[in-house]
Parts: sequence; C-alpha cells; structure tokens
Amino acid sequence: MDWQSRKISAILEHALLEDKATSDTTSRACIDPQQRATATILTKQDCILAGVGVIARILEIYERLDRNVVGHPEVISHGEIFDGVRMNRGQTIAVVRHNARVLLSCERVILNVLQRLSGIATFTRKFVDAVQGTNVRILDTRKTVPGFRILDKYAVRCGGGHNHRLDLSEGILIKNNHIAIAGGVAAALKKAQLGRRGEQPLEIEVRNFGELEEALANGAEAILLDNMTMENARAAVERIRTHPRRIPIEVSGGVKLENVRGYAETGADYISVGALTHSPQAADLSMRMGPA
Repeated sequence: MDWQSRKISAILEHALLEDKATSDTTSRACIDPQQRATATILTKQDCILAGVGVIARILEIYERLDRNVVGHPEVISHGEIFDGVRMNRGQTIAVVRHNARVLLSCERVILNVLQRLSGIATFTRKFVDAVQGTNVRILDTRKTVPGFRILDKYAVRCGGGHNHRLDLSEGILIKNNHIAIAGGVAAALKKAQLGRRGEQPLEIEVRNFGELEEALANGAEAILLDNMTMENARAAVERIRTHPRRIPIEVSGGVKLENVRGYAETGADYISVGALTHSPQAADLSMRMGPA
C-alpha cells in the first residue's frame, strides 16, 4: 500500500478533520506544548495486523494541518511486525515518541483505522483458513464503508483474501436488477456483449437452474451462483463444468464461516463474502502513553 498516495492521504486527512484533531481542547488545556511522550500500541487479542503504515502517515498529516507542532515523530516497529502478520495478544505493534499533544490528538484516529483494518484482515483470514486445501479463492465485495473502500479492500488482502471489483467501472457484473430491467438473462447478456468496452470481463448472476441454462446458452463468460443452497450450488457447478468452455464460477449469498467449507467443496472457483467488510468486528487494540 502506498500510504503517501493522494487518495490515502485524503482519507486520513478527512478522518483527522472529522475529529477536529487540531482543536483538541482537552490536550491544550492540560498538556504543556513542549512535553514529549511515548506511546505504545498493543494488541489486546490475537489478530492479523493491517494498516501499520497509517501510524506515521497520520502523524505526518497532522503536522501539515497544524504548523505549530513542536518536534517530529519517531515510530519504532520490529522488523517482524508488518501487515498480514499474525499478532498475539499483548504484543507490541509499534512504539511512537513525539510531542504529547499530537499523540493525544491523533490517538483515536490512529486506533480507529488500525482496529477496523486489522478486524477485516482477521475475519478474512478465518474464511481463508476454513477453505484451506481447496482451490477456492475468498473474494470481498463492494459492501464497504463509504469513502473507505481502498483501505477496506487492502485489509482483505492482508488477511489472505482477494479483491473483486474495486468499483463499478471494473468489469461487468449483471445482477438480478439488471436482468429485470433489461428484459431477462438473454437480453441482458446480449446488450452487455454489445455495449462493453474492450476486454472488460463479463459475469452474470443466476438464482436458479432456469436462469443458469439461459446464461449458458447465451454466451455467459463467468457465472455467479446467488443465494443457492449448498446442494443446488454443487449441482450447478457440475452442470457448468460440462460446458465446452472453461467458465469461472463464483458463489455468493448466505455464506458464513460455518458453511464456507461446504460451499468451497462444491468445486466453485470463488466465494464472495460481503460480511468481510460490512460486518467485521474491530480488532481490540490500545495505545498506552507516558512521559518520554
């Protein structure tokens, strides 16, 4: 991840502005402007780390927003601590030495980002571990926090998952509402084949065997089995595999940790899980401070 990129910088700057970090009345009221402090960021649970680069970047952006900052940050992290690594409860992520007011003002934003990204990575790794030994890849979806998608999807990769479309411009995915408005599976596929640009990938969602047969008969290039039972998904995969062309198969809808292994064993290529980014539990992290 390029933490210096314009897009990432804008997201982190917005988070600081939202919290009015440069107008921290509590820290200004009771902390000397020259005071330095040491902050230790710790894990309070076993987790997969994601977002360690935001620590230094948030402090840098804060300095740009508040020209009166005294001193510069020193972020110390062990070489074995990096995004995607498995952390144990009580382990130190990083130690930061900096102006005390700045550390106090940035504490919540740093933790909010780290906790969310590490929570997504940890949740994703559970799904990846659950399908280990199969050929299935775990995919995310566009069910992300508005404005935070690039970070949410990065966290999925840290957890061992793979990204589906970043946005609506990346490939054609014909879903049930497109089918309903376009006039059916065949009509939607025909219009998409004529209307796509260049080599954009084209995938269509099917919910039953009637739609599946229609999709196969009308040039479907990739098929998403939506909200099918495990038994139906297995039968659908078997049917698709009889097609003379190799058609990538994705399963989506109703997939949980408890059943993801079963869906993986249907023979599908991909399983997309919206919960990775719309319902992760934030990792339990903390920042402990003291005078430097």
